[in-house]
Amino acid sequence: MPPTFTIGIEEEYQTVDPLTRDLRSHIHTEMMEKGRLQLQERVKAEMHQAVVEVGTSVCNNIKEAKDEIRKLRHDMIGLAKENGLRLASAATHPFGDWRVQEITPDERYKNIIEDMQLVARANLIFGLHVHIGIEDRETAIHLMNHARYFLPHILALSTNSPFWLGMNTGLKSYRCKVFDKFPRTNIPDYFPSWGEYENFIKLLIKTNCIDNAKKIWWDIRPHPFFNTLEFRVCDLPMRLDETIAIAALIQATIAKLHKLYSANQGFRLYRRALLMENKWRAARYGLDGKLIDFGKQKEVPARDLILEYLEFVDDVVDELDSRAELEYIHEILKMGSGADRQLRVFEQTGDLKKVVDYIIEETETGIEEQDSSASARKVG
Repeated sequence: MPPTFTIGIEEEYQTVDPLTRDLRSHIHTEMMEKGRLQLQERVKAEMHQAVVEVGTSVCNNIKEAKDEIRKLRHDMIGLAKENGLRLASAATHPFGDWRVQEITPDERYKNIIEDMQLVARANLIFGLHVHIGIEDRETAIHLMNHARYFLPHILALSTNSPFWLGMNTGLKSYRCKVFDKFPRTNIPDYFPSWGEYENFIKLLIKTNCIDNAKKIWWDIRPHPFFNTLEFRVCDLPMRLDETIAIAALIQATIAKLHKLYSANQGFRLYRRALLMENKWRAARYGLDGKLIDFGKQKEVPARDLILEYLEFVDDVVDELDSRAELEYIHEILKMGSGADRQLRVFEQTGDLKKVVDYIIEETETGIEEQDSSASARKVG
């Protein structure tokens, strides 16, 4: 049986004080309590008290995923406002300081901090995770091997964390550099089979490196409990349409790679060290830089490579019914990633609070279409 290519999307939001524009804990409000009543297990707190995570159910296609993530954003924005907060969708806060942020009282987070100390406390970042359903584990590990090549391209599109502790970091995705202080992060090695991957996990568990495979935090991983490949490389984008376009691109990538795999035509595999060169370029320069085309052995502007990438997946897009959603990639190429837009606001105003205001405004863009879109789909 071929994979279902189902989609699940998780977004991690910032809760922000509307007066100071700084991060503010939601834990002493009714936001999470009401959120769980409305959305059940699709909303949860994270390690830092100014982080809220939402996740869709298993969606059959990108249109279902868009309806769900729009509703989740819509409801969480409303709950934040009811509790005197605002929701902000960016991968770092422009000037928030992790040193003054409280940790959520939970045994799991307590254990992580005990294990990783300051590295865990400083991990005040916000990501987008996309799951694609691949039911056969052997197939999943082979598709992961090939999909690694595209992770820097996907990161470049999602870059949305140019500021850290009130400073312009000079990177488009500083979130990457915060997170790679954790062990077992970044782009994974090649695994010849599912059995070899399982043996790797068993060795780490046996030697007390990890207690389960959830502590593998690679940019792409086979999810330990769901039959999915989970893409974890992305910064959290500002706009709903950006999240959906990137998720559609990820789904199309896996569908195309599976089409090649089924025909015994794998995408060429490259060394992890080479792929990491492209990841650095994507984190540093985003869409304005050059990535290496390893086949041609030369640098190519990131925007040109992304257009080539769209051509590569084009023959599976109509089967997935995601052409309209994927078209928004062209809009991202025109207006710039979230990092580009944050930097433009800062250049124009010199005020990081204005940058936060812009992020909040962008977070709410396209959300009010929820009711008409959902009802139209029901009628259809």
